[in-house]
Amino acid sequence: MPARGRIAGLVLLACAARSAPAAAVSFTLTEREQAEAIHVGERSVTAETFGSEWVQSTGAGEVTVMTPFHRLALAARQAAFKQNTMKPADVEKLLREDRGRLVFWVSLRGPRGDFARFYEPVLQVGAGELRPSFVQNERSALRQPDGRYLARSVYGFSTATLGTTAGVVLVVRDPDGNEVARFPVDLASIR
Repeated sequence: MPARGRIAGLVLLACAARSAPAAAVSFTLTEREQAEAIHVGERSVTAETFGSEWVQSTGAGEVTVMTPFHRLALAARQAAFKQNTMKPADVEKLLREDRGRLVFWVSLRGPRGDFARFYEPVLQVGAGELRPSFVQNERSALRQPDGRYLARSVYGFSTATLGTTAGVVLVVRDPDGNEVARFPVDLASIR
């Protein structure tokens, strides 16, 4: 292959590698990843599909995985909507708030306003279960037009024992231990 063709091929490979999503979630963002998250968030104000990488729906409800990258991109998006930019101090504060924790925002539907009050989440990792470090269940869910209720809960889990390429399953149970919802999450496919 002529030198010119090899150079063109290398340029194409470099461009493809640069635009490809990360191979796995990162619980601690490098400066480069922080800049990329801010760029993704700022650029997303014109995209209708922002956030789909981190959102999963099942018949039981919806879960949004709040990785550090997603949290920073979302904050940059909100700032861009207000025609502001993220300051370094804002970035540091934001990343410090959930350091060492993977957060899940969960929306579930139920028959009464207090149906989710005592739900218990666990994160299945391999053959084991990880208990949450933070649980905030909605105490008074919002009544929907169909007569059912929508509860939004927040669950945080320590990242100390999680691998960044692991497949995990968020399981939500009622107080009697019955499974209410199951959300498989492939940490290798999200940033």
